[in-house]
Amino acid sequence: MKTYLLIFYLLFVNDSSYSNVTHMDSISINKTKDFDITGDGSSNNWKAANWVKIEQRVHLNMNMETKIKVLYSKTGIYFLFFNKDPKLNASIKENGKHLWTEDAVEVFLWPDISKEVYFEYELSPLNYELPLMVMNFDGKPHRWLAWSYEDDRKTQHRTAVQGGDKKIGASIESWTAEFFIPYSLLLPMQQVAPESGTKWKVNFNRMDYLDKKEIYWSWQDLPDSFHEINRFGTMIFN
Repeated sequence: MKTYLLIFYLLFVNDSSYSNVTHMDSISINKTKDFDITGDGSSNNWKAANWVKIEQRVHLNMNMETKIKVLYSKTGIYFLFFNKDPKLNASIKENGKHLWTEDAVEVFLWPDISKEVYFEYELSPLNYELPLMVMNFDGKPHRWLAWSYEDDRKTQHRTAVQGGDKKIGASIESWTAEFFIPYSLLLPMQQVAPESGTKWKVNFNRMDYLDKKEIYWSWQDLPDSFHEINRFGTMIFN
């Protein structure tokens, strides 16, 4: 991606957990049994997770709230984004493309801070994905598309649109992104599944292109680039 800034998430506006929103430098995530994702976060498993607010870094006089929930299991990590949005600006219909140039959400996972190697995952409202391994040399990110990407290494991902149609240029109220990243895809960055008390460095971002204006959200403030990994927050596994 270029020099960017920011993203990501919620569920239904009438969700009873809507008011339970936190913003901090670290989050604690709960363990769950593996479950099927639907794209709209309707699984009861999500009741065990709180919403975390993602800050808008380019401010407009309109409500475009973004929030995220995170859970983990013995096999991988689940993410759920909610994005308030009046218009769906996404046209790419292929995996592995430059999704950040349109509406998208994004997660960065950095399990082992002794090595400047981390994982970047993007998902568009049309449900196309971009999984990348990133190596940071002298402050410059070098990206590789995920390799041998099948079987137990494959992600699960679905999206849903509220208040409109899931099509290019549609007027909507919001969209949600739900996805699962297996630990097996993160090798060799991380050798074993996390245990209670394990800490990873992470960040959550959103990009939107309303009326051709780039708008960015980020959980942690990254003023120069999404790849300022030393400014990432911490995710603690309960």
